Amino acid sequence: MCQLLGMNANKPASLHFSLAGFMCRGGRTGEHSDGWGAAYFEGHACHLLVESRPSANSPLARWLHEQPLRSRNIIAHVRKATRGAVALENCHPFVRELWGRQWAFAHNGHLKDFDLPLRGRFTPVGSTDSEHAFCYLLEALFRRFGHTPPPTPALFEALAGLACEISGFGSFNFLLSNGDGLFAHCSTQLHTLQRRYPFARARRIDDGVTIDLGRHNHLDDRMVLAATAPLTEDEDWTALRPGELKYFRGGQDLPDGVPVAAPLLLAV
Repeated sequence: MCQLLGMNANKPASLHFSLAGFMCRGGRTGEHSDGWGAAYFEGHACHLLVESRPSANSPLARWLHEQPLRSRNIIAHVRKATRGAVALENCHPFVRELWGRQWAFAHNGHLKDFDLPLRGRFTPVGSTDSEHAFCYLLEALFRRFGHTPPPTPALFEALAGLACEISGFGSFNFLLSNGDGLFAHCSTQLHTLQRRYPFARARRIDDGVTIDLGRHNHLDDRMVLAATAPLTEDEDWTALRPGELKYFRGGQDLPDGVPVAAPLLLAV
């Protein structure tokens, strides 16, 4: 199956360290060699890079790793094809517009006989069950809320119901973002991690590289990572429960999509 990586932060942050280890899983330390992609937001705009070759030996992936890009929301994916040819149009993340915002989506799992009808507003370009499910999800949201974007708690509730419905066809682990925050749904396997002060040292599982995160972050930096499988040792990754949906904004978990009453301030 494919693997997912997402990040949400309280201010533009780099995913350089974690992304480098994750890309190793695209053909070097993992069998996910049928393409890769990454979507990251800059304001309301979404940058998308996809390639149908293994990320582990991709010059484009190496170029991305070397860029000083910083974003509040990033979604990355390495693909092991289960449905749909090894082709550029089948590489995640997929991006569509809804309510005047770009939405990026990546999926891990297999949906058997998933052929729920689409009404034409959102149409797959490729042949994966993942892109079909993404189009179905956005179409269902538009049917429910129309042209007006709902408050985040209502959106969270709707996504939880749709995730449960689609999971009835198989495994539906996914990451979804419009640049404001990051939704993460666990169907079978997904882990999360919060990085905040005091930052620790971390060792990448895939290549053994170690970093002192305290030297690369400020006292008020805060971010959440979501990944199919933990990327580092020496950090407290948490396995989500099957059926659990999370929403992260500002580098923290917002239960049911409801903002905290007051902003969290870090002691310095």
